[in-house]
Amino acid sequence: MNLSRRHFLRGSGVAIGLPWLESICSFGAESLKSNSAPRRLAVCFTGNGVNPHNWGATAGANGMELMKTLSPLESLKSKVNVFKGLWNPTTVEGEGGHYPKMNVLCGLKVKKTTTDVEVGTTMDQLIASQTGRETPVHSIVLGTERPSYSTDSGFTSIYSAYISWSSPTTPAPKEIFPQQAFDQLFDDGSRRKRDRSVLDLAMQDANSLKGKLSSRDRQKLDEYLTSVREIEQRIELAEKISKAETKGAGWQASVKAPTIGRPAAGIPPSSEDHLRLMFDIMLLAFQMDRTRVATFMMNNDLSNMRFPSLEGVTGGIHELSHHAGDEHRLSMYQKVNQHQVKLWAEFLSKMENTNEGERSLLDNSMILLTSSLFDGNAHDSTQLPVVMAGLGGGTIQGGKLHDYSNDPNRKLCRLHISLMDRMGVKTSHFGDAENALPI
Repeated sequence: MNLSRRHFLRGSGVAIGLPWLESICSFGAESLKSNSAPRRLAVCFTGNGVNPHNWGATAGANGMELMKTLSPLESLKSKVNVFKGLWNPTTVEGEGGHYPKMNVLCGLKVKKTTTDVEVGTTMDQLIASQTGRETPVHSIVLGTERPSYSTDSGFTSIYSAYISWSSPTTPAPKEIFPQQAFDQLFDDGSRRKRDRSVLDLAMQDANSLKGKLSSRDRQKLDEYLTSVREIEQRIELAEKISKAETKGAGWQASVKAPTIGRPAAGIPPSSEDHLRLMFDIMLLAFQMDRTRVATFMMNNDLSNMRFPSLEGVTGGIHELSHHAGDEHRLSMYQKVNQHQVKLWAEFLSKMENTNEGERSLLDNSMILLTSSLFDGNAHDSTQLPVVMAGLGGGTIQGGKLHDYSNDPNRKLCRLHISLMDRMGVKTSHFGDAENALPI
């Protein structure tokens, strides 16, 4: 078979490098822009749980009082909501550990398997299939660490590297290289031309294979060609949006061009630099309205990311999370938890300082910070750490502690339904929940 593997793999690279989306109908550029600033959604995830003794908030005489780990959010407290007691009931059954609990954004049971994977389509990707019709990029999924490939207690370790899933069996591709994330989001038109030529080569190679494949392989090839067609539609949509922006129709983003330079190739040497750069890329994507949905795994679950800049901290996050009550190790774990919240708060402050007319970018957004565990030392997920910043375009009142500890219907997916509704996805059922959380 005279197959150009180079061409076919280049085509596959495009399919992996650009976001997944549902097939979208064709419509004119004049209908792409509304007259008001859009809402944005981001989910930021940190693996290995938190120090439960210092996480959360209390109800004080003067309103919500943030506990030690969340203290970096003090200046933004009026635009922050803390949720207590929410969980995914499907994580309680079966074996413990980390992997069965990596269903934060879908609420469905993680399949125990060593040969394939299955969780559920996550709420961020369902929202992106809707909002992606109006932005050049469907969604951006970011991370800092590669997946590992091993098995433990009958589960594959792939689960620990993904919280965003474009289908029950397909994790959304996660970009860990800042330069490639930047290139994916910010295109002057040359990328679209390059992608078109690569897609043409991929289609030629794929079509030449059709008569030489088994029925099973033809089915796989058809799935591949479908993804190629979806990418073609994405390129066409980007061109239409570009024309609408040129005409100045409807609401216009406050930032017209990237305010940071194209990052250097590779991964930054320090964890702090890597995290801050990814936050800046996500911020710029929202400021320029390149996408309205983002997911950021600040570190994988079971991660041993290190922060040598923190005084006295010598271990990786997963190692420190299993402190077993040792005061010194618990102190280091606390410093890491609080430092991660500090980095998140820096990102939120930049959003707050972005004026979009009537409101700030933060006011127009909903930004979650969460984990798949509460007490990392005990692998406890009977409640989850959930904080949300932003006012959802004026639909959410900030500065509140929402305590659902004694609510028999304290499912995390109820919060997801509420967020989906605000992002234009109307549903009365998602994951294991059947009604929205009132926020």
